[in-house]
Amino acid sequence: MRANRFQPKDNTVTWKYDLYIDGKWDTGTSGRALTVVNPATEETIGTVPDASLDDIRRAIAAARTAFDEGPWPCMTPLERAAVIRRIAEVLQRRRSELVDLVRAETGSPQWIVEMLQVGVPLRVCADVADRVLPQFRFVEPMLPSFDLRPGQGIISKEPIGVAALITPFNFPLFLNVMKLAPALAAGCTVVLKPSPLTPLEALVLGEVADEVGLPPGVLNIVTGGAEESAELTTNPMVDLVSFTGSDTVGRQVMNQASATLKKVVLELGGKSANVIFADADLDAAAAHVVGEFTLHAGQGCSLLTRTLVEESIHDELVDWVNKQLAALKVGDPADPSVMMGPLISEAQRNRVEGYIKAGVDEGAEIAFGGGRPSHLERGYFVEPTLFTGVRNEMKIAQEEIFGPVGVVIPFTSEHEAVRLANDSDFGLGGGVWSTDVERALRVAQRIRTGMVAINGGGGSMGKTGPFGGFKASGLGREWGEWGLDEFLEMKQIIWPIAGG
Repeated sequence: MRANRFQPKDNTVTWKYDLYIDGKWDTGTSGRALTVVNPATEETIGTVPDASLDDIRRAIAAARTAFDEGPWPCMTPLERAAVIRRIAEVLQRRRSELVDLVRAETGSPQWIVEMLQVGVPLRVCADVADRVLPQFRFVEPMLPSFDLRPGQGIISKEPIGVAALITPFNFPLFLNVMKLAPALAAGCTVVLKPSPLTPLEALVLGEVADEVGLPPGVLNIVTGGAEESAELTTNPMVDLVSFTGSDTVGRQVMNQASATLKKVVLELGGKSANVIFADADLDAAAAHVVGEFTLHAGQGCSLLTRTLVEESIHDELVDWVNKQLAALKVGDPADPSVMMGPLISEAQRNRVEGYIKAGVDEGAEIAFGGGRPSHLERGYFVEPTLFTGVRNEMKIAQEEIFGPVGVVIPFTSEHEAVRLANDSDFGLGGGVWSTDVERALRVAQRIRTGMVAINGGGGSMGKTGPFGGFKASGLGREWGEWGLDEFLEMKQIIWPIAGG
C-alpha cells in the first residue's frame, strides 16, 4: 500500500506505509507494527510494518534476482543517469511534502530541514545524474604488455552486486539518498533498511521508485531492528553493506560481514576537534562553536563537539559562546525562529543526560545549560550544554554523546593543539581557526581526520568531496565519484596484440 495520510481535527498529519519488496507494496508477515513518534510533541505520526526475517530474506532474494537477471546492471551509465535524474525531479516536486515529513519524524528545525535534511540530498541526487555519472570512467585502457606474449587490455569497473544500505535516525532522507543514488548509479540493486525510529523517510522512496519506473527488485525497502540488520550483514546473497551509525554497531557489522567476506563501507562516530588560535576572529569562531554542537541537537557524527582553544583567549571565547547560547531559541521545529529542536527519543535524552551527569562527576564545570528547557512541557528536549574545566581524557571528551553537549579544552602551543586533536579514537571532522593561513593549513594537515574546515570552511563540507573518516570513524568514502567507486568492482580484461 502506498502511503495513506490522515489529517484529524487537531490538524496532526499521520502517515501509514507498507514495506516495499520486488516493486510491490507488502504488508509483511510478522503481524507487528512500528509506531513513529514526533519527538517534539511525543505524538504518534505514523505506523509501518515491523519486518520479519522472512520479509528481509524475500527482499534480498528480489534484489539478487534483479541483479542477476534484470536489466538494471546492463543499462549504460547514461541510461541509469536518466532514471536517477527523474528521481531527483520527483523528489524536487515533492519537496514541500518531504519537508513536512522530515520535520515531523526527526524533530529538526525548519531551517535545518530546508537546508540539510532535504535540500542537500536533492542536490546530490541531481549531481550524481548530471555530473558524476557522465564523467565517470567505467572503462580505462591498460598499458600494453610485451612480456612472454604481447597483449593489451582494459580495466572495467562493474557493479558489485546486491547492496544493503543501513541508515540511522539523525539525517534519514539525507543518508538514504546519499547511499541510494551512487548504488543505483553503479548498477547495483538495493535493500534499504532505515532506523526503526525514522522509517517513513525511506518508505516514501518506494513511491518515487514506482513513479520513475524503476525495475522490480532494484530497490527494496524494509524495516526492523538489530536481528533484521544482522540478516543483511550475514546473508551470502548480499555483496556489500553500507552502514552509517555508531562505532560500536559498526564493529558488529564488520564482524558479521566477515563470515562471507563481503565488502563493508562504514561511516561511524566522531568526536571532532575545533582548534581555535588566539588570532582567530572570535565572533565568527564562537558562532561556529555553537552551531557545531547544537546543530540538530548535536545529533551528527561529524559535528565538532570538542573545542580546543588557545589558553590566552579561553575565558573570552567562553563568554562569547555563552552569549550566543543564551540567544539560541529552543522549541517547536515548525517555528522559523527556532534554532534547536529535540532529541529523537526519550532513550536518547536519557543517554545525553547520563553524559552530562558523568561530566559533573568527573569534575568538569557546566558553563551553560545542563538541564531541560523549563518552558517546554512536551518533547525530548535538553538544554544546549557547555562544559569547561575539561581534561581530554574525560568521558565527555572521548565518547560520542550525540546530543547538544560541547566541551572546551585549553592548549598552550600548536604542538599541544595537534596532540589533543589527535588524542581520540575517532577521526571524522575537524576545524582550525587562525588568520595565519599557513599555520591553519599546516595544522589541518597534521590532524588525523577525514575532513577539516579552515575558518568555518564556507559553512559546510563540500558536497562534491569525499566524506568519511580515519581510525574508528569508519572505512571507505561517500559523496561524489568517491561514493560511486565504493559500489564498483575492478576487473582487467586482456587479449593478445594482433601479430604479436
